[in-house]
Amino acid sequence: MLSLDSPRWEELRHAFGPASDIPDLLRQLYGVPPCDCEEEPWATLWSSLAHQGGVYPASFAAVPHVIAALAIDPLKADSNYFQFPAWVECCRARKNISIPDDLILTYKRAMSQLPQLVADASKRRCDDGFMQCSSRCHSCRER
Repeated sequence: MLSLDSPRWEELRHAFGPASDIPDLLRQLYGVPPCDCEEEPWATLWSSLAHQGGVYPASFAAVPHVIAALAIDPLKADSNYFQFPAWVECCRARKNISIPDDLILTYKRAMSQLPQLVADASKRRCDDGFMQCSSRCHSCRER
């Protein structure tokens, strides 16, 4: 997985330019804080990396970090931790977007963990966000 301290983040792009702002936002996820899409870090992560159905090279570098944070405590993580990687993958597949060569292996390895994390989290009480996401994960995998 691309280190959050790697200079490569400066080269990667998101919807609004260089992705140098993304590592600090991803670091915040490792505490598995409750999420609100209107507040940081999720507001910028969603708008920069999954903007209006568009995904970017930085999106593929960020997904393994989101999934690693989710894996810390899938029962505690809210639906954004599941929805974000699922949405990136759905958009990638729908638009046939190529993953940069240096990111493809860690991206695919992280995405392969998502179904098991959904299963692990299914032991909790389901809310609407989690139900929508688990359905989206399943439908994307079938494509």
